[in-house]
Amino acid sequence: MNKRIVSWFSCGVTSAIATKRTIEKYQDKYPIVIAYCNTHSEHPDNMRFASECAEWFDIPITVLSSEGYYDIWDVFEKTRWLNGIEGARCSQELKKKVRQNFEDLEHDIQIFGFDIDEEKRAKKFKKNNPEVTAEFPLIDLSISKSDCIVEIQSVGIELPIMYKLGYKNNNCIGCVKGAKGYWNKIRKDFPDTFDRMAKKERELNHALNITGTKKRGYKHIFLDELPENAGRYKSELPIQCGLFCGEL
Repeated sequence: MNKRIVSWFSCGVTSAIATKRTIEKYQDKYPIVIAYCNTHSEHPDNMRFASECAEWFDIPITVLSSEGYYDIWDVFEKTRWLNGIEGARCSQELKKKVRQNFEDLEHDIQIFGFDIDEEKRAKKFKKNNPEVTAEFPLIDLSISKSDCIVEIQSVGIELPIMYKLGYKNNNCIGCVKGAKGYWNKIRKDFPDTFDRMAKKERELNHALNITGTKKRGYKHIFLDELPENAGRYKSELPIQCGLFCGEL
């Protein structure tokens, strides 16, 4: 069997540009598969973005899904787990395991959309996954996330709604890895999702966030206790969710 290029598309701008550069590099050499792990928990506008990108790529996007779970809420209900030291169970079940079931470690060159500011993450991924033949075209070409946004807009593709709403990533709506400022933004933009997660926290007796100081000590705080002015989303680190949750 010949080599196969698998570009992991996430409906984010960096994965879109990484895929485009991959097509330009390999389209006359190897078959290219653009793979997308559908969690059924992202904004519906992502399907519009994926469709427009597929037309731009001139290659259809292969949509993959978990065989055991439908969406993040199904994972929470069946596993009775939200997140922990080893990462978010939803990412592991809906993205990481789906990737592992699809990949052919012997023949695949796998493409990931880390940008130039994520070199450390890329190096750690390669260290933790030596069996994966991985390439990071944005890092190789010194392309930033802002460069990706400009290029997407320049070809007439409208940015996903989550970016327009001010989110740093195009993850599932209501990510269990989000901090206090993120969840207060979700409370404003998606109040039903906020309420649903608040109830799920109580049901599982697991608070997603902590409050306090090193001097006075920390404690877990449930979403239904979270002050509406807690946190500052703009200063919080971007949520890292992907095909390798728990490994980085």
